[in-house]
Amino acid sequence: MVARRPADARLRRVGTSRAGHPMWLLSIGHGSRQALVVAGPHANEPVGGGTVLRLAERALADPRFTEGADATWNLLLSLDPDGLHRNEGWLQGPYTLGRYFRNFFRPGFLEQPEWLPDGAAGAALPETRTLLELQDELRPFLQCSLHGVDVGGGFVELTHDLPGLAGRVAHTAARLGIPRELGPYDTLYWPSLGPAVYRIPPPQIGDLAAAITEAAVESTWFHPHRYGTVTAVVEAPMWGVAAVEDGSPPADAAAVLRTVSHTLRRDTRLLEALLARLRPHLAGTPDVAHLLAPVDDYLLVCPGLADTWDPDIADGARPLPPLSNAHLAALRIAGRRLALRTAGLLHQLVTAAGRDPANVLPDLERFIEQWCADYRDTIGARWIPVARQVEYQSRVVLAAFELAGRYAPACSRSGESGWGSQAAVPMHLE
Repeated sequence: MVARRPADARLRRVGTSRAGHPMWLLSIGHGSRQALVVAGPHANEPVGGGTVLRLAERALADPRFTEGADATWNLLLSLDPDGLHRNEGWLQGPYTLGRYFRNFFRPGFLEQPEWLPDGAAGAALPETRTLLELQDELRPFLQCSLHGVDVGGGFVELTHDLPGLAGRVAHTAARLGIPRELGPYDTLYWPSLGPAVYRIPPPQIGDLAAAITEAAVESTWFHPHRYGTVTAVVEAPMWGVAAVEDGSPPADAAAVLRTVSHTLRRDTRLLEALLARLRPHLAGTPDVAHLLAPVDDYLLVCPGLADTWDPDIADGARPLPPLSNAHLAALRIAGRRLALRTAGLLHQLVTAAGRDPANVLPDLERFIEQWCADYRDTIGARWIPVARQVEYQSRVVLAAFELAGRYAPACSRSGESGWGSQAAVPMHLE
């Protein structure tokens, strides 16, 4: 692309990952207003890699996105190339739930490059520092963080309202057959700006479990607010579920919540027992620390989530908001997701060791098969072709680009910088 259009496209290496992989920035156009699009912040969410290339093609083909908007597109091709490499076992397909979860990888919370648990000044990961330096260099009017929902629907999270975006999302989703997630787990307590569009609130600092599930820490989403940046987190699903779009009131929410919470507790106990059998045999296993960190994160948060969702445990600390059928579907998906991710990572620990001295593999295989079948046959998860995932996410980014272009001048004149440097950032169990 750069060789074909050297006057309009530039590629530069802006950083190096912990494992030595290059971090590339593709820039299109020469406008004074900078847009920054970040692909691959979560290692198991590859759709953004296709989206940034689609956006580059469109910006090159249509001058309305560059000269006409006085804009330059800055496309970070992958924020976590190390983690992306660890997902190569499923990236080439076939795209089945079992193949995905058996080869799933996402680093532990403290190794995910968008989060700033120690603030920007204390950012330790080179990937995080690269992104922070880009934000300070570019001072973008718009930043888009490209995420992927493994099972569920599409939605958008914003640091500032962009009036009209919910309608654009609805139109695009309908045209492409993408379900909108009307009650995502991540946004359960967040203000709604319209169907499938949510505003990220200020943080409420808590313990580690709260940081993992609600991630009440500073983030690279809010770091550039001092420049008037609007950040849009654009979620595109891999396996779509129609039920997440059902905003009708449930017949018996309490019964569904009991089932979801009890199921999560049972699955957690099963996985904790397998890990206890496996852990003494892991010495010398390749990548054991990287694989165990997310396992420990997931098992840490599961009991608290199950209690939060259980209507029979009324501690009054944080009551659930009014729930629709879409919320209940999302909670059911989230509980099953935690169990499947944990089982998949444990499966990889056994296969990495090259032996199964604790004889846990048969149980793991059975759990993965059963839980994937629940997603497929009971919840109705259906694979969305990659081209449609990319097209959906690209169109939502372009809509945010247009709407933020209207918002940015007023924001810059007023010096508005959002809520300061901190924001509640979810771990993205979606």
